[in-house]
Amino acid sequence: MQKNYNIQFASPAEIKSWQEERLAEELDYLSKNSRFYQKMFAREGIRPGDITRLEDLQRLPVTTKKDLQLHNEEFLCVDRSQIVDYVTTSGTLGDPVTFALTESDLQRLAYNEYLSFSTAGITKNDIMQLMTTLDRRFMAGLAYFMGARELGCGSIRVGNGIPELQWDTIQRIHPTFCMVVPSFIIKLIDYAQSHGIDPDASSIKKAVCIGESLRNTDFTPNTLGRQIAEKWPSLKLYTTYASTEMQSSFTECDYGCGGHLQPELIIVELLDENNRPVDDGQPGEVTITTIGVRGMPLLRFKTGDLCYAHHEPCACGRNTLRLSPVIGRKGQMIKYKGTTLFPPALFDILDNVPYVENYIVELKNNECDKDKVVVRVSLKQEVDFDVVKELKDRFRAKIRVAPDIEIDSAERIRQMNFPQMSRKCVKFVDMRK
Repeated sequence: MQKNYNIQFASPAEIKSWQEERLAEELDYLSKNSRFYQKMFAREGIRPGDITRLEDLQRLPVTTKKDLQLHNEEFLCVDRSQIVDYVTTSGTLGDPVTFALTESDLQRLAYNEYLSFSTAGITKNDIMQLMTTLDRRFMAGLAYFMGARELGCGSIRVGNGIPELQWDTIQRIHPTFCMVVPSFIIKLIDYAQSHGIDPDASSIKKAVCIGESLRNTDFTPNTLGRQIAEKWPSLKLYTTYASTEMQSSFTECDYGCGGHLQPELIIVELLDENNRPVDDGQPGEVTITTIGVRGMPLLRFKTGDLCYAHHEPCACGRNTLRLSPVIGRKGQMIKYKGTTLFPPALFDILDNVPYVENYIVELKNNECDKDKVVVRVSLKQEVDFDVVKELKDRFRAKIRVAPDIEIDSAERIRQMNFPQMSRKCVKFVDMRK
């Protein structure tokens, strides 16, 4: 992997030229080491040398999650003796996929988070409180820890959950930022308020957030983002978007206008249903080609995530492509009563209901084999109005349609939110055939 920290501040033309040089190296590596891509090149009658520009990638077929599931071993480019770490995807849209990392892949992962933290204005003088897990085959937690070491800042590996332990750590060691799932910040605030702790007086000044969006596609705060800002106004929020497959991340700078591409590590296309680039201003499926991965590199891999791309220069001085918050996952698209929906639109409404304790959205088939949406909620306290009617009115006002509403216990929904094998909070369950 060739490190070039300043390439993100170069002109778009220079960034493109530099990436095309790296692409040639990646294609050569795949042609020599990847059984999957060797077969693909032969099947398509294309030599790696035929692909010289980023635009030429359109001549190649895409790689899908199904390819990874069915031909996992064929993506491995090194002898097993060179593998030093194994991780798996979360399995949100199917069976988890195993990824094998070499020592250089781990170094690349650390450098990615060094770039990510630097984009968020974090320096070696900061201390990170890690509120995500390092175990359960989870790549991200390991990446954050290694990235903090690469940057030279301190780390406190608290792990996820347990607000009492989180606040005890904050008060003992005085970290300056945390890596966290943003909905957990609400639980931290609730604990602080009930125990006489002033979050604004704490040492935590920044939160780099994963797994859930804090902004709408126009970068204005969504419901969750507003709730955190209102209850903890001194906390500066940054979002970072990543996946196990890309082994890279897109992180916001201080201006909060999209996650910045790291040109050294990844090439990005936004594609439509026919695997063609979308027009400017249109959402597309994030499709990535890794740079510098040696264990299991990927070429034109469709992530399933739908985003907008922004190409104009950022006020921070970077000229890299920026990705909007994820609109939704292609495999989680809901066709409901003539309306196309994605789960985040439902979450945003539910996060803004003051009497809802927790919730889960279930997607099923109805008797006509159409999509049926059931929202299970628990209540913080008894109310003197028709909860089902009030909730349906909220949904109709925002998205024009109302799902079925069922009231359940907080404990039962909590068990559904945190199934035993899950590494993250589950808010959406697809039960369609």
